[in-house]
Amino acid sequence: MAGAAASERKHGLSAFGDLAYPADFEHFAYADPDAPKGGTFSLVGWGGVTTFNSLNNYILKGDAAQGLELLFDSLMTRAADEPDALYSLVAESAEVADDGMSVTFYLRPEAKFSDGTPLTAEDVAFSFDTLKEKGHPIYHQMLQDVVSAETLDPATVRYTFKGELVRDLPLIVAGLPIFSKAYYTKKPFDQTTLEAPLGSGPYLVDRMAQGRTIVYRRNPDYWAKDLPANRGRWNFDRIRYEYFRDRTAGMEAFKAGFYDFREEFTSKVWATEYDFPAIRDGRVKKEVLLDETPSGTQGFFLNTRRDHLKDPRVRKALDLAFDFEWTNRNVFYGLYQRTESFFENSPMKAEGEPSEAEKALLGELGVPVAEETLGAVYLPPKSDGSGADRKLLLEAGKLLDEAGWTIKNGMRVNDKGEPFELEILTFEPSFERLTAPYVKNLKLLGIDARIRMVDPAQYQQRLKNFDFDVTTERYVMRNTPGVELRSYFGSDAAAIDGSLNLAGISDPAVDALIERILSAKSRDELETAACALDRVLRNGHYWVPHWYKASHHVAHWDKYARPETKPRFDRGILDTWWYDEAKAATLASNVVASSEAEAPSNSRRQLFIIAGLIGLVLAGYLFVRLRRPAKKQ
Repeated sequence: MAGAAASERKHGLSAFGDLAYPADFEHFAYADPDAPKGGTFSLVGWGGVTTFNSLNNYILKGDAAQGLELLFDSLMTRAADEPDALYSLVAESAEVADDGMSVTFYLRPEAKFSDGTPLTAEDVAFSFDTLKEKGHPIYHQMLQDVVSAETLDPATVRYTFKGELVRDLPLIVAGLPIFSKAYYTKKPFDQTTLEAPLGSGPYLVDRMAQGRTIVYRRNPDYWAKDLPANRGRWNFDRIRYEYFRDRTAGMEAFKAGFYDFREEFTSKVWATEYDFPAIRDGRVKKEVLLDETPSGTQGFFLNTRRDHLKDPRVRKALDLAFDFEWTNRNVFYGLYQRTESFFENSPMKAEGEPSEAEKALLGELGVPVAEETLGAVYLPPKSDGSGADRKLLLEAGKLLDEAGWTIKNGMRVNDKGEPFELEILTFEPSFERLTAPYVKNLKLLGIDARIRMVDPAQYQQRLKNFDFDVTTERYVMRNTPGVELRSYFGSDAAAIDGSLNLAGISDPAVDALIERILSAKSRDELETAACALDRVLRNGHYWVPHWYKASHHVAHWDKYARPETKPRFDRGILDTWWYDEAKAATLASNVVASSEAEAPSNSRRQLFIIAGLIGLVLAGYLFVRLRRPAKKQ
């Protein structure tokens, strides 16, 4: 890990040693230390999930509720206005060894769990061991180079590393949730449960209805509420997550005032449905918040484990068949841009010809790199916007011919006469309007393509088992990408059930470049390696890239206030906004006036709420255990 030449205790950590806040900082610049506490914040959540059956967010089993991270503290906490910096929380300071092969954390003596029991180094070490041995497989992969967590005394814990790629490991272990050893000695960690777990974070589980709603209440005795990293944060007395089976029911419930905040991921809804009376008279605020983070990697991911999708020519043909320009104009109301890169909206996006540094890196990997990768980076096609660009479809047909899939009686078949069948797996009815035009073009190529709509639980299970041809996914990309890249794109992850490598990518060049990213000693080195990885991935045609927007579309009932400064790399909503009693009183009086002026609206409101509750009862899907973001459509 880059940083000071000699080992020293510091109040924060970052990948390359740079920290924006001094040791005596009073609060994060994007938090208001005078923010009042109180009120409730209710939302659907941005996880794109529709149900839950567990309060264990850290194992493969079950579908965990959103917001469980509010229950647990970590050794250090992230600064959302820096690319990767973490600052002291449970740990007062940290000391990275001169050789980077270990990090020692010095815990605050006042740290405690919500039941009043002390939080000690023994709990920290237990949490590491438990996550690595019994947690979700992704934790085992993330922590594979962390050898041990050793308790030196009740307030000191040392993590020891192995290998050469240790730069990010202090950050990873500093951000792990901390569990109570005493609690989990009596409770099985590796089982789903609906019992509220014991934590040390700012919130507690207040109440829940399985699959429908969960409410967290602020812990007034939270031990860390006055620490600099928490001043002005965690202001709501209660945070309530609501669950709906589909977006339509959720939208109608929002309009009826059943919950207060909504981020909109559906362009058609944003363009056409946010003009209801409460918007027009100002009771609901509609806003666009700048998003400076990498936009996320969303697309139709092609499962290369399937024999008919192993040939990159076939996969490129599938890319050529998707008409983004038509989709953006006719479905998205022009709100999106085409995603070109796995690192879109960031300096890690490859552009044009490779730089000299990229060429040098690709040339010294010691593994084969496709010749095309050394030229101009692959760009997805730009169509004529007709919906079925003849030129692009002809090009796609030629690629399929070259790959051995020829036309016979109007259908694509291989040399055995087997038809080219392609199933696009989904559980969201709202995605059909996006997928159906694509399927139409695939059929024009002679492919027997179809949409396979399954219930959310079946969808989840089929993804875990990689039982699909094509599915839609969106990966979160960090400003400083790290070991998660192994799970997204690494060869080892391709063989692990439940991993995030949905495309089954298994390429030595990809593996080597991921390791170069992990071992980068400066941000310039990291960006060079990420650009090179982007080139290799794009040349592999593992996906049909979708779309993005560098902003968040949000709407909320006008009862909240917020700091003047928004954190650069986060929404900053749950932790820095607050309930404004004056606004809430004004809103309440306006709602009464509106109800009297529009008497029929009360009955409509009841219908909307009933529709929402029906949606909640029918819900069945969740992937929040890995904090998967909602797909943008």
